[in-house]
Amino acid sequence: MAGTDEAGRGPLAGPVMAAAVVLTGSQEKELLGFGLKDSKQITTHRRREELFLKMCEMRVVWRAQAASVASIARLNIGGASLWAMEKSVSKLPVSVDLVVIDGLYELPGFSALSAKQLPLVAADVLVPAVSAASVVAKVLRDRVMITLDRLYPMYGFARHKGYPTKDHRDAVRAFGLSPIHRAAFCKKLMAGE
Repeated sequence: MAGTDEAGRGPLAGPVMAAAVVLTGSQEKELLGFGLKDSKQITTHRRREELFLKMCEMRVVWRAQAASVASIARLNIGGASLWAMEKSVSKLPVSVDLVVIDGLYELPGFSALSAKQLPLVAADVLVPAVSAASVVAKVLRDRVMITLDRLYPMYGFARHKGYPTKDHRDAVRAFGLSPIHRAAFCKKLMAGE
C-alpha cells in the first residue's frame, strides 16, 4: 500500500508539493513510536525535519512531485494537487495494490499498474503511510520556500513559507507580486480587500 498527500494548498506563493510513501510494518511501528503523525499536527519545523531524516535513515520508500505556480494557475489548486500526487505515486520504485489518497477524489489519469485507489478524508491522520507522505511533502515544500527566500528576501518566505500571514500580505502590498506568487490567490489582496 502507498499513501499520498500534499502540502501547500493554501499559500499565496510557491508550488504545491505532493509525496507518496510506502511503509513496511516495522517501519510503520518504529515511526509511530518516533512520533509520526499528520504534518499539521507536528508543531515545529525542526520536529518535521527530524521525522523526515529518520525516514531517510530507515530507507523508507518515497517519491515527491511539485506542481508549479503555472500549473496551479492552469489546473487550479485541486487539479494541481491531484496531478502532483499522481506523479509522486507513479514514480514509486515498487508496485502497490492500493493507494490511499488524503481527500475526496481519486487521482485522475492514474495507471500505476492498476492499483486500486481509496480517497479518504483525514487519511493523513488515520493512515501512517499518508501521515508520512504529509511530512515528506511539507518538509520538501518548506525547503523550497526557504531557498526561494534567497531570491525574493523582501517577502519573508523563509518565515511564513508563502502562507498569508500579516507580514506576507504587507510585503505583497509594498512590493507587488513576485514570479512565484499565485496571482489568482492574491487578487483580493491586490485589489485592496
